Amino acid sequence: MAADLSTIVKAYDVRGVVPDQWDEPLAELLGAAFARITDADALVVGHDMRPSSPGLSRAFARGAAAGGVHVTEIGLCSTDQLYYASGALDLPGAMFTASHNPAQYNGIKMCRAGAAPVGQDTGLAEIRALAEEWSETGAPQPAATPGTITRRDTLEDYAAYLRGLVDLTAIRPLKVVVDAGNGMGGHTVPTVFAGLPLDLVPMYFELDGTFPNHEANPLDPANIVDLQRRVREEGADLGIAFDGDADRCFVVDERGNPVSPSAITALVASRELAKRGGTGTVIHNLITSWSVPEVVRECGGTPVRTRVGHSFIKAEMARTGAIFGGEHSAHYYFADFWNADTGMLAALHVLAALGGQDGPLSGLVAQYDRYAGSGEINSTVADQAARLAAVRAAYEGQEGLTLDELDGLTVSCDDWWFNVRPSNTEPLLRLNAEARDEATMAKLRDEVLAIIRG
Repeated sequence: MAADLSTIVKAYDVRGVVPDQWDEPLAELLGAAFARITDADALVVGHDMRPSSPGLSRAFARGAAAGGVHVTEIGLCSTDQLYYASGALDLPGAMFTASHNPAQYNGIKMCRAGAAPVGQDTGLAEIRALAEEWSETGAPQPAATPGTITRRDTLEDYAAYLRGLVDLTAIRPLKVVVDAGNGMGGHTVPTVFAGLPLDLVPMYFELDGTFPNHEANPLDPANIVDLQRRVREEGADLGIAFDGDADRCFVVDERGNPVSPSAITALVASRELAKRGGTGTVIHNLITSWSVPEVVRECGGTPVRTRVGHSFIKAEMARTGAIFGGEHSAHYYFADFWNADTGMLAALHVLAALGGQDGPLSGLVAQYDRYAGSGEINSTVADQAARLAAVRAAYEGQEGLTLDELDGLTVSCDDWWFNVRPSNTEPLLRLNAEARDEATMAKLRDEVLAIIRG
């Protein structure tokens, strides 16, 4: 009977519980299908520190090699290190990770040569269909000459490439606490930061895919409490937290206060624009702060607003020739990095900006953090469409308001905006609100939540 991959093949990746939902034999079929759909002669494979990752990635490599494809295994790596390998080697790639999901999960993020994303509309649906077919009919006929599987260490090259994109030569010494959450930041940070004038205080650098200390998702405030406390105890200049596969970074200032990803987006955008003489396009999703397009314009750039999600950001990066893109979720995308996201490069920009002046981080980011934001608030609802329609009805036709439906519903006026959008995977509506002051934002937030929650 054919395997049903509908529960594990998502919009942008493969993700599910091992071995209940998928296992090494299925990974082998997915490797064969990935090689077939990308029509590759060679590809690169990497994996995170989860207990199931080495076996799954090796099975995937076997499946691809059986079809005549030469596979380069780069072993333990962060997701952006896999993107580096895909870009630098100009090969399709597969990264075995479930990011910040619990230990029993694993997944695959796939890309074409040059780190171009593979999603439902760009090959993932076909990969799923082939794997399902072969699970019923048997593995595809092996090639007359099977491909090879070789090992290659790309960590030093990845680190050198990133350091070559940010001038850190003149920064003052900084004390930085880094919480790797037992994820891949513990593998990459020591090499990337090597030789920089940093007093590094490591937290949870031991690679452990069971996440014994806290979930490796720094967007959840509960998961940065340890980092905030340590920054204050150490008298550090800043703290940086990475998620499980270390493609996202989250920053706290010298007081231990979180710095919004929108402020980091604006800061990095200003630096990327300055590198290019004040010209260039910057992508931001529709729930980043008003600060982002304002700063981009002030620096001479052109802001472009897009839907939430890396596939939309990367598509707009390619379409517009953008130099940089940022999301509220602490994903940061760089033209200099094949339009792929890398939290590590964003972290280097923060270190360069902070170390290039004498003031504290809180003072530096204040100019990029101009409004009061609610953060993302999730509400479980019985009927997403009905509750969204109720919100629309409450604001439709009011003078001075603008409504748009680029992604969910956005309502805006001169003093505030909010966005409500449905989750694709859970019965949730997600609210983000922002206003010119805290009192206005709180009133707006509570008003919209009352409608959502009926």
